[in-house]
Amino acid sequence: MDFGSSSMGSTAVLESPKTARSTAPNELEHEAAELEGGCPPRIRLITLITVIFPFVALAIVIAAMWQVPFHGTYLAIMVGMYVTTGIGIGTGFHRLFTHKSFTAGPYVRFFWAALGSMAVEGALTTWVAEHRKHHQHSDAPGDPHSPHAHHPEHGEGIGGVLYSFYYAHVGWLFHNSPTELEQYVPDLLEDPVTNFVSRTYWWWVALGMLIPTVLGGVLTGTWTGAALGFLWGGPVRTLVVHHITWCINSVCHIWGTRPYRTSDHSRDNPIFGILAFGEGWHNAHHAFPTSARHGLAWWKVDINYIVIRAMEIMGIIKNVRRPSPKSLEAKRRTA
Repeated sequence: MDFGSSSMGSTAVLESPKTARSTAPNELEHEAAELEGGCPPRIRLITLITVIFPFVALAIVIAAMWQVPFHGTYLAIMVGMYVTTGIGIGTGFHRLFTHKSFTAGPYVRFFWAALGSMAVEGALTTWVAEHRKHHQHSDAPGDPHSPHAHHPEHGEGIGGVLYSFYYAHVGWLFHNSPTELEQYVPDLLEDPVTNFVSRTYWWWVALGMLIPTVLGGVLTGTWTGAALGFLWGGPVRTLVVHHITWCINSVCHIWGTRPYRTSDHSRDNPIFGILAFGEGWHNAHHAFPTSARHGLAWWKVDINYIVIRAMEIMGIIKNVRRPSPKSLEAKRRTA
């Protein structure tokens, strides 16, 4: 879904996504070919389980309602875990670690790296590498999950639109080749904090499942409550976080407004501006990738920026990056 130390190599990707490195035709062909099915079988299997199991868990909790009275505690656990891990992706994986919208010390970096990992969207280094690659090739060959740059054989009709949506939303997870970590995230590999959290990714996933289990058991005083706390706050919450995050890749590159000039199809979508805690103001983000604030109007709610601003006021982060009024005006669409 920021999820930091800086390096010259990563800055090139962040500041100039279209020109950070040369893209000769043979390179573009190679990158496009990778997207046709280069995902290793083991990764495909893990991905399939990660995508399918939350739906199984949802079916189980729905069936359980016929036998066990529904308790508001479970919904509260699910919502609490959704909010915390969703912000972990947006504030941590995305704005801090991918785009370096602000700087933070090791303890703050550790907190956001661990919290984002609990969202079950992949290890920090992999997530950041994919997203930096997306910005470097946004909606062009080489973009891992563009709805506009893949599989033209599916046509331009409703079938083509639906396939493009599916590919950008979840299909790319099964076709995309692993991104070169040394090329895209040398800064995170060299940082002991982010390297450690990435290498221990599955422990943080397990902790993200254990927390709602313990809460469900403690708050209800039953083993059934613990089991339902796990299901609601674990896989069902993961289902919600995953698909809201993936909608930024799919919905926010197809439907919405484009108040700022960019070279891609990114859109501001108010529904996911709210549900994804500010990540849905996606056109603004692509216009100003390193900005800590994505909701660039007073009425565009940006919870992740509110969190960042609170940390700034508390003095635990610094160097918060925001576009100047002159920069905003220069990129604003006039028609």
